[in-house]
Amino acid sequence: MHDEDGYFGEKIAARYDTSSADMFRPDVVDPAVGLLAGLAGDGRALELGVGTGRIALPLARRGIPVHGIDMSRAMVARLRAKPGGDGIGVTIGDFARTRVPGDFAVVYLVFNTINNLTTQDAQVACFRNAAEHLRPGGCFVIEVGVPELRRLPPGQQAVPFHISPTKWAFDTYDVATQQMSSNYVTVVDGRAEYWSLPFRYVWPSELDLMARLAGLRLRDRWEGWSGEPFTGESTKHVSVSEKPAGLGPTAR
Repeated sequence: MHDEDGYFGEKIAARYDTSSADMFRPDVVDPAVGLLAGLAGDGRALELGVGTGRIALPLARRGIPVHGIDMSRAMVARLRAKPGGDGIGVTIGDFARTRVPGDFAVVYLVFNTINNLTTQDAQVACFRNAAEHLRPGGCFVIEVGVPELRRLPPGQQAVPFHISPTKWAFDTYDVATQQMSSNYVTVVDGRAEYWSLPFRYVWPSELDLMARLAGLRLRDRWEGWSGEPFTGESTKHVSVSEKPAGLGPTAR
């Protein structure tokens, strides 16, 4: 993981909720919170990459005890400033390796955050860390996009996803290394500003193997939080991996 100043530091944290406003809509948040609350039952939930609390806060309002792990103090400061934010326990650290006390009924990683881990080793470590936090029978839930390589124009490595008079945004892909980046150009008062975020894209089948290496097994996969069937045309998926009952701590 990158340090907070180079990834989700103050500059990005200050505009994160605004730039991701569509992801805060009730029709987006409510199905995710409902599914996670159902999986948590009477247990605790752990969010990897808790950020500004988009999911953690409404989940806590459902009566689920929520703890978060995040590297960015700037993002967590936004969480703390919101109503109920002081009731979410947060540990500052790399969510691929940071441990917190106790066990959890559900660990979750949403909105493509697995891609913030830019090496395969780090992604594998994340699955192992999630498994070590889960109680037997608990679930690790991931929401992530399916790599859009089919949209790549022949001979090119970039896919635009926003074009307007004041903002351009595009993803670049390296199909040899599975490295990608999201790139943004904004124009404010006639001045252009550019920033880029690095990621590593990952395929559903690769995630399944990571789960198996961590002692987990795929239980469900849907296109979205409402249980829509996952197909070859799906652009994202919500995958639920379960820790078998009776399975103890995962060996490293």
